[in-house]
Amino acid sequence: MADPKERLMSAISTEELERRWKAVREAMKARGVDCLIIRNDESFLGGNVKWFTDLPAEVNYPVTVIFPLEEEMTLITHGPAAPAEPGPPVWAVRGVKTRLSSPYMPSAHYTNSYDAEMAVEVLKKRNGATIGIVAKAFMPGYFTEHLKKHLSGSTFVDFTEQVDQIKVIKSPEEIGKIKLTARLQDEAMEHVVNIIKPGLRDFEIAAEAQYAALMKGANRFVLLVGSAPKGTPAKIAPHRFQNRVIQEGDQISILIETNGPGGLWTELSRCISIGEPSRELISAADTALEAQKLSLDMIKPGADPKDIWHANNVFLEKNGYFPESRLYAHGMGYDFVERPLIRYDEPMAIREGMNVTVHPVATNDSVWACFTDNYIVTANGVGPCLHKTPKTLIVV
Repeated sequence: MADPKERLMSAISTEELERRWKAVREAMKARGVDCLIIRNDESFLGGNVKWFTDLPAEVNYPVTVIFPLEEEMTLITHGPAAPAEPGPPVWAVRGVKTRLSSPYMPSAHYTNSYDAEMAVEVLKKRNGATIGIVAKAFMPGYFTEHLKKHLSGSTFVDFTEQVDQIKVIKSPEEIGKIKLTARLQDEAMEHVVNIIKPGLRDFEIAAEAQYAALMKGANRFVLLVGSAPKGTPAKIAPHRFQNRVIQEGDQISILIETNGPGGLWTELSRCISIGEPSRELISAADTALEAQKLSLDMIKPGADPKDIWHANNVFLEKNGYFPESRLYAHGMGYDFVERPLIRYDEPMAIREGMNVTVHPVATNDSVWACFTDNYIVTANGVGPCLHKTPKTLIVV
């Protein structure tokens, strides 16, 4: 009989998981927290469950983790009701003492309390405990209300900041996985550049990128493609707006944002011209690269994101382009947007070991240009670019 573990895709090592658990438990001791509760239902921006367990929450089926100070975890998932064997299989979990499951799903409202009820049954054995909530934004009101109603003897505190401060610093193993993600995106970009031609629709380019990334180990995708004639901004766009047919002379913007083997994210974007690019696009691409370098030069341990944000906007406006009003640079991990956010309201300073992406846009009423790449922050600033795709306007 084949070893069932051979079914697993790119598992993180047990040593890496133990490193994370140890760091969190030290932070829990320092604050007097007895256990944590973590809940996610997707892995695009819901990577905390994955970080604690190496098991992703996906397709809107909520997964809850109870992480005690001195015992192994409890895992609550959608699955068969007792007395059936709960999922996931025992060979697929590490650091988990108890697995609980029930057939609950958000689309059936009368099941909405099932996971909270199971959590209460576990936590009420710790009467009077201090319970840390990690990322409350991913917990529906009914979930936290049920916990507080039925665990009135417990004290609830927000423990999100403490977990954020730990998980934003990447270990050598995590950095190795991040580099694999960047590499598969380089290969996906090379693939789509080779097949782009007039007559294809934008969504066909996205589909080709998804296939190329999936075959290399990605399983979650944000693939934005936008084409436009010269003199019109070719903004990246989601699938809903990807039905346009590419024409000769068009300019195309492509963003390939995926996770990779191990579940960690990076992102890559480039601008492409079908035939000779316009002078406006050439100038905007040059400015976007200069803006990216400006931010990269400022990203070093201790730097304040607010200062970087301000410098980027001053530069763009000085060169005749709109200032940024969106998120143009940020950390990445198991969430495709992770702190720190490089913008005006981020209190977390830059630290060594962060995985950051920088993608300023040079845009005005007639052009749109952006380069997106990832870097690891070192003691002296950012290290080499993790992507190997040339930083140039691509002409096909």
